[in-house]
Amino acid sequence: MKLIIQIPCFNEEKTLPETVRDIPRNIEGIDVVEILIIDDGSTDRTVTVARELGVDHIVRNICNKGLAASFMNGLQACLALGADIIVNTDGDNQYNGADIAKLVQPVLNHKADIVIGDRQTDAIDHFSFTKKKFQKMGSMMVRLLSGTKVPDTVSGFRAFSREAAMQINVISAYSYTVETIIQAGNKKLSIASVPVGTNPKTRESRLVKSIPRFIIMQLSTMIRMYAMFKPLKAFFIIGSICLLFGLIPSGRFLFFYLTGEGAGHIQSLIMAAVLFIIGFQVLVFGLLGDVISHNRKLIEETLLHVRRMEFDGGKDDDDYKG
Repeated sequence: MKLIIQIPCFNEEKTLPETVRDIPRNIEGIDVVEILIIDDGSTDRTVTVARELGVDHIVRNICNKGLAASFMNGLQACLALGADIIVNTDGDNQYNGADIAKLVQPVLNHKADIVIGDRQTDAIDHFSFTKKKFQKMGSMMVRLLSGTKVPDTVSGFRAFSREAAMQINVISAYSYTVETIIQAGNKKLSIASVPVGTNPKTRESRLVKSIPRFIIMQLSTMIRMYAMFKPLKAFFIIGSICLLFGLIPSGRFLFFYLTGEGAGHIQSLIMAAVLFIIGFQVLVFGLLGDVISHNRKLIEETLLHVRRMEFDGGKDDDDYKG
């Protein structure tokens, strides 16, 4: 059983040593533990420090591509290197490395495909009251959209089985955290959560530059992912709202028309017509989106088969059935 811990890094020369030292090299049930660094175009000594620390593998982005792209590059590299379990952690030493042993246990015991570390944000001192509240609200929305029970949906401390890693396809350019949960929920991958510890803050978050921007980016990801996996339902809701609102001015016009005053309320009829047209168009978009969604599923299944042939030498798909 081979475990690879991947660490996306961008200018982490100061925090990387403590992060790497905190990672256990011996875990019960794991034969080999390796560390992989994804350098996202760092301009400092991150790569040199990683080599000095004896990191097993280094993947380099020529330029800064962002967290989501680095995460996916890491997954692909870990699969190519034969990882049975992949753990993702941050380069700023936010998470307690000793908890990796807890994180991988549900995967080792075949009880989960993905395990996400619950930071128990209410107990983190350097998180503001506002951040904690938005964290809870956001996690609640992700649970609703994904059909999962993950308490800390933006935690980057997570473990993936080999099969789960092969099925993940991050398309967001911002972050992977919310998108992977919504994907996993809709792909019926089993997700577990375990409580994990955090270390004192070492630097400001590069992802959360401001709470309003973070909320907007995560909301856009949620909407995009939900519409991607359930377009008919998403567009049906929007279209139905337009049709319902169209009934209000049409009812108003009908009332005045029956009372002999319809000529003076033609604007209500125009408004109703516009809302009805928009509503029906949105419903048609939903039908088209549903067809595209089924096509996307076929493409993802093909991609999964290609990855199995590329990384596992064409192992029979029956070997993956749970």
